Amino acid sequence: MPTKKPPIRFAVVGLGWFAQSAVLPAFKKLKNAELSALVSGDEEKLAQLGKRHKVAQRVTYDGYDALLESGEVDAVYLVLPNTLHADYAIRAARAGVHVLCEKPMATSESECMRMIEAARESNVKLMIGYRLHFEAANLAAMELARSGKLGELRFYDAVFAMPVEPGNSRLSAELGGGPLNDIGIYCINAARYLFGDEPTEVYALAASKPGDTRFKEVPEQVTAVLRFPKQRTASFTASFGAVSIARYDLFGDKGRLRLDPAFNHTADLVLETEIGKRKTRRVFKERDQVAAEITAFAEHLQNGTETSPSGLEGLADVRIIAALNESLASGRPVELAPLRPERRPSKRNERRIAPHGEPELIHAEEPRAR
Repeated sequence: MPTKKPPIRFAVVGLGWFAQSAVLPAFKKLKNAELSALVSGDEEKLAQLGKRHKVAQRVTYDGYDALLESGEVDAVYLVLPNTLHADYAIRAARAGVHVLCEKPMATSESECMRMIEAARESNVKLMIGYRLHFEAANLAAMELARSGKLGELRFYDAVFAMPVEPGNSRLSAELGGGPLNDIGIYCINAARYLFGDEPTEVYALAASKPGDTRFKEVPEQVTAVLRFPKQRTASFTASFGAVSIARYDLFGDKGRLRLDPAFNHTADLVLETEIGKRKTRRVFKERDQVAAEITAFAEHLQNGTETSPSGLEGLADVRIIAALNESLASGRPVELAPLRPERRPSKRNERRIAPHGEPELIHAEEPRAR
């Protein structure tokens, strides 16, 4: 009889809205991963959330390095502002601790490369938190796109918007916020996995409502066009100033698909197709996407397999965001060098774990206005 492998001990670093609403509750359902430590600069969060989730090991950011060296955690899940990802990931890797990092992976290509190199040099695993790579509706859309049933794929269009409350960290340039980094990355990643390819040229423009003080540091919305090989195009708009929507459409010369909503982590996702005269509609019930992601990472650690989505997947999106920002600054299209990424997500990634309820938040607020 095979020996049962002990669960991977995680420290969750950063206890904001997403950590409290999605990451911490996910551990309650997992057998191969356990929540062993919390890291935050807020003592009240540490006390209340530690008690709620029965986590005795609670440290401030000043104690992060000591925690890494203690031998009491095997991995960290970084749920920090984007500008802190590289520093905290590199410190963990150098201490021999595996890293699961939220997206965007970092704020520059050079930071991404430093994270990848640190993990490689220390022989630790690095995975980026693309939860939709484990979610049934998006995986079904990917499989359909690859099946040939839509014919030759021609263009993709996505919209992701939410009205963000004033003062939210997503509106801070210093923390790496803005609609392109924060939600535009979902549109970019979906275009890449649906086309199964990398863009060769990008163009972007930004707009903000006059007089709206929320957008002093970041634009209200960004609209982008990406050119892919075989004369295919992808377009999307990411906005922090419009009504909530999160959908994408993919068109081929024989059919189309729509996923609406497409990017939500607390909703049923609906996939509609039209191929010739045949229309279909499939409802994918809400699942715990973050738990699926964590359990997949723990499986990689226990089995010694290569992580996916890896740092290379995170780098692929960050370099596109960098090119789009360059286009915003110059007003011109920007070409991208060829890139050979890791393998694309597939149906074998799917993990089905039941959803959880909405927890009470401690010193955190949902970013979207209600």
